[in-house]
Formats: sequence, C-alpha cells, structure tokens
Amino acid sequence: MVTSPPYYNAPFDYPDLFKSYEEFLELIRAFAIELYRVMAPGRIAAFVTDDMLVKGEKYPVVSDITKIMVESGFRYRDRIVWEKPEGYIRISRRSGVVLQHPYPMYFYPDNIQESIIIFQKGKFDYDYIKTLNPKILEASKIDLKKYGSEKWYLTIWRITNVLPFENRLEKGIAAFPEEIPRRLIKLFTFVGETVLDPFLGSGTTTKVAKELGRNSVGYEIDLELKDVILKKINYNQTTLTSPLTDKIEIIERPDARRLRTFLQEKVKNQRSVVKKDAVKIVPATTTTAYSDAKISKKNSGWEKLKRALPTVEAVKERLKHAKEKNLSPSYIQTLERLKAHLERKQEITSTA
Repeated sequence: MVTSPPYYNAPFDYPDLFKSYEEFLELIRAFAIELYRVMAPGRIAAFVTDDMLVKGEKYPVVSDITKIMVESGFRYRDRIVWEKPEGYIRISRRSGVVLQHPYPMYFYPDNIQESIIIFQKGKFDYDYIKTLNPKILEASKIDLKKYGSEKWYLTIWRITNVLPFENRLEKGIAAFPEEIPRRLIKLFTFVGETVLDPFLGSGTTTKVAKELGRNSVGYEIDLELKDVILKKINYNQTTLTSPLTDKIEIIERPDARRLRTFLQEKVKNQRSVVKKDAVKIVPATTTTAYSDAKISKKNSGWEKLKRALPTVEAVKERLKHAKEKNLSPSYIQTLERLKAHLERKQEITSTA
C-alpha cells in the first residue's frame, strides 16, 4: 500500500473535513484494522504525511499514525524524510509571522519536508522469490545505478524533479510527486502484484503502478477528482475491448459527493459569519450534506474491531501480540472487553 491520507483540516487540502483531531484518528484506526485484515503477510504499508499546524495548534500526526498502526498489529519498519523543493506546497508556512512581529515567541518554522512512514505485516518470506517466474524477477529488478546516483538508500529523499503546485494537472490538490510512489513500488513490489491506495486523490499511485506493470486498487470519495484521475491514467473506454490494453473498472457509489466544493463553501460561509458580528448564517445545503458525512455506529472503531476479530481465538492472538509489544493499556483494555463480549455470546449460544 502507498497512500497519503488527507492532511488534517489543512486549508490547502480539505479544510474542516473533520470535526476534531480525534475523528481524524478514528478514521485512521478503522482503516488500519481493515488493512491488516486484507493485506498479504510480510507486505508493506507506506504513508506520506506529516505533523499539521492548524489554527495555531500543532498535531503529532506521524507519531499518532505510528502508534495506531502498531496497535493494529503492524511492525514499524522505517521512516524516510522527503525534502521538498522550493515552490512546492508546504505543510505550514509561518516564518513570515516573525517578519510582522520581530519579537520572541512568534516563531514557527516553514515545513519543507514530509515523512514517509513504512510499516510491515509480519515478516516477508524470502522463499517466495524462488517461486516467481524468471521473467517477472528480471522485470522487477531495481536499477542499481539509479539507486546509487539518486541516493534511494538514504533516510532523506531530495526529490526536486516535480512541477510547482500551480502548474500541475491536479491544480489546488495536495498530491505527492510521482517519484515517491515510483520508488516505493519498485522497492517493495514485484511486477504483476497489486498496489492499494485507499486515499487515491488525483490518482498518482494508480498512474505510476500502471506504468510499472503493477495492478492497482484505489478509493476516492471526492467526485470532483474523477476527471483528473481518468486523465492521469489515460482512460479511454473505447479501448477496453482490446486484449492488448489495460483493464480498468470504475465503480461509482450513488452517494459520491463533490466534497472539495462543499468544504470550501462551508469555510467561506464560516468566514462570512465572522465578518457579520458572529451572526450564524448556515446555507440550506449544509445540514443535509453534513448529516450524510456523519459516522454511523456500524462504522465506529468498535464495530470495525469486532468485524476484524470475529472469534475469541483471534482476539486472544491479538491480545498476546499487544502485551508482548507493550502496546497502550487502553488498546489492551478494548481487546479484553471484546474477548469478554465474544465469550458471553458463546455462552448464550451454547445454552440456547
């Protein structure tokens, strides 16, 4: 998996997407549980993200995602820092505050880097490589010359061959450069395997996976990005009948929304409220759209955990792992609650 989850309430990405930071973490937690369930043993999950400064508050996104992934059963494998070039979008741009107020305590640095945090489901069985077709192995070889000259082996990747924010196909979208998924896909997958991007955005991961001979699956909730994704992957429905072309399937849910426009209008209305002496003006469409976005009980973290660990034996195994790794007491307590819940269900079933 290679992905970049939405930046928490970033003004340049999806402003006010989440009601709270806890809601953002709940999304990551529910996703991590499902990812562990479907991912093949030994395989890699890579997140491109970083800590966020929102309305004067700094949120430790990297450490919190790491904690959630480890609690969900993954091994923490590594962290790479992507150093951005000048002109590329920054997570926070606050150094100018000191120029306006040249006194102590106003300082926040401009963030010109992002973290690539890498996790693994268990350990990879290297005997698997012996079972692969020699042609697949040859096609999957890493270009050692490029590996050395571009210093892929370092924990800092200086990727400068990217377009400035305003000159790209996905204008106004915080998409990572193609070089990041290209390196990760080459380093951690073989030709013909499948790459997942659950926060597809403008489709960068799918585009690169296609170019590298990998299959891909992507999910995106913002309907406004559909045309951008199709352009990126050179989608042409008239060629699908040809056996020589890639097979592309698009499944569109009926509740897909133009999320970006809705959120931007929401923020715009909030700003206009401030200018009008705090008189609350809510557009008629806001109530309906927002109620659709609420997380139902069925999608809560507890329900996700119950679906991921449906038996007492599965919970016991996860509990053993959690205690061995000294994971958070709250997570262990939740697992013990689930174990007791399933044991009670077993007793009721056996006596019925």
